Amino acid sequence: MSTAPGTCPASEPPSGHASEPTSEAPPGLGSDSSPESAPELFTWEFASDPYPAYAWLRERAPVHRTTLPSGVEAWLVTRYADARQALADQRLSKNPAHHDESPHAKGKTGIPGERKAELMTHLLNIDPPDHTRLRRLVSKAFTPRRVAEFAPRVQELTDRLIDSFVEKGSADLIHEFAFPLPIYAICDLLGVPEEDQDDFRDWAGMMIRHGGGPRGGVARSVKKMRGYLAELIHRKREEPGDDLISGLIKASDHGEHLTENEAAAMAFILLFAGFETTVNLIGNGMYQLLRHPGQRERLQDSIAAGETGLLETGIEELLRYDGPVEMATWRYATESLVIGGQEVPAGDPVLVVLAAADRDPERFDGPDTLDLARRDNQHLGYGHGIHYCLGAPLARLEGQTALATLLTRLPDLRLAADPAELRWRGGLIMRGLRTLPVEFTPSVRLF
Repeated sequence: MSTAPGTCPASEPPSGHASEPTSEAPPGLGSDSSPESAPELFTWEFASDPYPAYAWLRERAPVHRTTLPSGVEAWLVTRYADARQALADQRLSKNPAHHDESPHAKGKTGIPGERKAELMTHLLNIDPPDHTRLRRLVSKAFTPRRVAEFAPRVQELTDRLIDSFVEKGSADLIHEFAFPLPIYAICDLLGVPEEDQDDFRDWAGMMIRHGGGPRGGVARSVKKMRGYLAELIHRKREEPGDDLISGLIKASDHGEHLTENEAAAMAFILLFAGFETTVNLIGNGMYQLLRHPGQRERLQDSIAAGETGLLETGIEELLRYDGPVEMATWRYATESLVIGGQEVPAGDPVLVVLAAADRDPERFDGPDTLDLARRDNQHLGYGHGIHYCLGAPLARLEGQTALATLLTRLPDLRLAADPAELRWRGGLIMRGLRTLPVEFTPSVRLF
């Protein structure tokens, strides 16, 4: 839940995911090539398997300035040590006001439409002391206890979605499972009435399509969601319930409360950021389990034996190996600083490439090997420092529940397409499959 989608390639990436990334440079050359040309980034081929290009950058240009598909220039940080340092460096601001570009360019570095919809005052766009105050208030409502108490509901939603296709013997696990599960879960947690949840599903669907939908579709969906949240917050003030929005409204600290704009922005970002990260965690995670049958069988045996240890370490390994968040959300240098030996001028945007850092051989043994039992696994999938993902416990709960239930109820689950034919959503911040067709032996519904 820590991030929100950013710019994406102008066209849909076709995909295929190499099973064993190498450190050799891909054949394509970047438009900002130097004598030792960097690999081409943000292409169809790159979206399907970015790891070889990131290995090249880690080795030869660990802090690399590039032009993004939006036209904005930014620095990519790819080594683990540099990434961890940058994520905690308060000279790298989250506030877009520090971007040393034209106002038009600044609008290309966040969620489309959030500025016009007055949804900027959330944790991804602010620094201390405002960040400290808001996080403290939100933490009073979004507690570990609330997440733990939500576990039975997540299990119920998981089983209900599997029931919807279990008798068919086939499914698209993205559209029929990984997509609706976090939407319905976060709607329930926020307190969105059941009769309104399909609207949220439609808005979220437009957001996750990024450049694949109609022009301006994301901004329009953001505006509609903002209007709905304003009405819902008003209703919750009049009739509070045992839900997260009511908790946000009631949360206070030394007499301070969230304003209506702050409450709406926080509800928006919890849904927007948390939704797609969980879709990708489930989709990427199950895809990798299907591509690594030995690891998958080991996990199934562990779950069948009633053990939880391998499931817990396995989710962390899937987050490290092929996580849902490719890059941390935008940061801007408030002063000239040095990252990994490279000077970054004041005002420049910096993107920490989590996918690259979490495959760094200087930090992880056998980084290109999926090992569900990996113990020394301080990955950066949910960030680091004061901006560490507030919703990580909920995402872990949903991921563990989803994968464990799929492997238990559909034990012979298998890919129903050549991996080279699968398409990936190649957004700048997020990375996940567009579809995940599977087959299995049909079985009976639980409900």
